[in-house]
Amino acid sequence: MEILQSLEPLLRTFWYIALPVSIIFIIQAIMTFVGGNTSDGIAADFDSDFSDTDAPFQLFSLRNLINFLLGFSWAGIAFYKIIGNKTILFLVAILTGVAFVGIFFVIIRQLMKLTEDDSFRLQEALDKTAEVYLTIPKSRTGKGKILISVKGSVHELEAMTDASEPIPSHTTIKVVKIENNNVLIVEKI
Repeated sequence: MEILQSLEPLLRTFWYIALPVSIIFIIQAIMTFVGGNTSDGIAADFDSDFSDTDAPFQLFSLRNLINFLLGFSWAGIAFYKIIGNKTILFLVAILTGVAFVGIFFVIIRQLMKLTEDDSFRLQEALDKTAEVYLTIPKSRTGKGKILISVKGSVHELEAMTDASEPIPSHTTIKVVKIENNNVLIVEKI
């Protein structure tokens, strides 16, 4: 640490920020890759009610503070000899820190686009073929059951038909309509 003591006060401050923040950043990165930290700045590091926001991440988190300080300190060190005016240097360092946080937000947003929603919605069964599991009574006099595959998953759903004849088990049918958001209307193929 004697090397740091010989530096000018502003440069020494940048180094005092950069060294511990870099170590913390490396630890965070390692923990992220091994699964030790699953939030990645998505949740705030303090208690508050952010339920009315639709942002996929929070601005005030430890990870974002580390990202800001990392960009701030290393920009201050990198531009110290290039930018002679200390006020401009400080502003460039702040803008770089804000840019680091912004880049992190963009990366998180892109990663969140990769998530897959495999939840089943009844509307996805429309116009699909299926197999009758329990006989479907004629002319909507009762409900039967069908087995339908949606997104690689088989679902057992209630079904009715407008046909004048019942549709027996093991018959291939097509879903033609959804009624009351819970009953499929089907017809024989």
